[in-house]
Order: sequence, then structure tokens, then C-alpha cells
Amino acid sequence: MLKKYKIFENAIRESKDENGTILLFTDPDESDRKHLVENYGLDEHTLNSALDPDEISRLEIEPEYIAIIFKRPKNFSKKDTLLFGVTTTGIFLFKEKLIILNSEDIELFEGKHFAKVSSLTEVIIKLIYGSVYHFLGHLKAINMFSDELQEKINLSMENKYLINLFALEKSLVYYLNAINSNSVLLEKLKNSYTKIDLSKEQLEYLDDIYVENNQCYKQAEIYSNILASLMDARASVISNNLNVLMKTLTIITICIMVPTLVVSVFSMNVKIPFQQHPFAFWIIMGIAITALLMFLLLWHRRKLK
Repeated sequence: MLKKYKIFENAIRESKDENGTILLFTDPDESDRKHLVENYGLDEHTLNSALDPDEISRLEIEPEYIAIIFKRPKNFSKKDTLLFGVTTTGIFLFKEKLIILNSEDIELFEGKHFAKVSSLTEVIIKLIYGSVYHFLGHLKAINMFSDELQEKINLSMENKYLINLFALEKSLVYYLNAINSNSVLLEKLKNSYTKIDLSKEQLEYLDDIYVENNQCYKQAEIYSNILASLMDARASVISNNLNVLMKTLTIITICIMVPTLVVSVFSMNVKIPFQQHPFAFWIIMGIAITALLMFLLLWHRRKLK
């Protein structure tokens, strides 16, 4: 799917003109890829890398264009069992045109940082900033889900909460790799600012994004270390809850078995005491209840020691 945009009055507007300066391809099919290769001279390998979720962030400077591949978080869905994924976005900067390749349909140009845009290079910088901002938002969500799961694990013995916790830990590993990859890209952009034709203000903005990206990495690292260090403790909590439940079930079983034993003894097909007594049933029930009360008394005293 192709959407066309243009920079009008310092803002990005969707355009119906054939000569849109910003072309956004979402999950391009074979015909779109062939069009990009034949009409814009894009390298087929770089084109495929821009849509590969496992590709690392990088910068390639070609004679006709500049290719930038960076990592960004995927849209989160609870159907993913709290697994936060990472995807790749490709940017191809020509002299008067910007081509963006994305694997999923999202609003790339939303947010207050896109309130004022004056050039194509500024669009690129703000797209990368949007990725960092998106990572930070997901990290807050991961921290929130982690706290909720911790409370549920303390009260539950189900494996699904531990599985969700493992998914969060796995997500943080993906995020750490992606954020670190973006950090390398930002360094390359800073070192190549003359080739990309960045202004002094844009270079300062890039420095700010680099700092925020490093802070984002440290935050993800802290969350990852916390989750990793507490996984064993939380598994032990579930094991302890299971032991308490088994202890309770054992006590209930014994409470049932003690009177059952008394009744079973008096139910044998042999001559037994009180067989002819008119109150034989109530005597047997009294013995069974007394035996149960004695067991509960002994267990209570043992528990108090």
C-alpha cells in the first residue's frame, strides 16, 4: 500500500498528487518492490533488509541516495501473550524525495515532535526520535505489566502468569538489542552529518536523541536485570503456594479419613460391640466425631509449637 505526503506550511500533509515528496510503502508486494528497484534504482538486497525484522540498524551512502535502516517497536497486542516485538523501518533519501518502507500499517507522522517540519532530513531525524519515544512508552507498559503479574503470582499457582513474565523478559532482550543497534546508527549519522547535509540545529537535535536513546537503553537494562533476578524468587512463591495448598488438602483428607475409619470398623460383617444396642448408630457417630475432634486438637497443638 502506497501513501503520498508532502511538506506544506511546516507540516506533513497527505497528498493526492503524483509528485509527492514523501512516499510511504506499507508491506510492499512484489510489484511495489519491482517498481522501487526499476524506477528509483534501489538495491534489491537493501530493499529486502529494510523489511526484515531481524536486520540491524545501519547507514549506507550510495551515489544516488542514502539508505537508513532503524529499529522500532511493533504495535502491541494482548493476543501476543505480553510479547513485545521489534520491527524494521527503511528510509531512502534522494535529493528531492523520501521513500519510507514499513512492514505494518501505523501512523508514522503523529506526535507533537512532527508539529513543525521543514525538510526531508528533519523528517528522518524525527522518525528516529519517534522510535525512541515509542520504545520508552513500551518500557513503561512492560513495567506496569510486570507489577501486575507480580501481585498475581503472589496469590496464584497458575503457570500462565509465569509464562507472561517470561514473555516480558524475552521482549526486553529484543528491545535491548534494537535500542543498542539504533545507538550505533545515531553515531554514524552524527559522524556523516556533512554527507547527509544536516544543519547545526538538526545536529544538536540528533545529539539530544542520542542521549535519550542511551537513557532508554539503560532503563530497559534495569528492567531486564530486575526481571531476571526476581524470576527464581517468583517461581519459589508459586512453589510455596502449592505446598500450602497440598498441606491444606492433606489435612482435609485426614479429617475425612478419621471418622471414615471408625465407621468402617463398625461396618464389618462380623459380630461387633453395640450390635444390639438401640442407640448403636449414635454411639458410633459419637465415637467418629470424638476421634475427629481429638485429631484437630492434636494438629492445633502441633501447629502452635
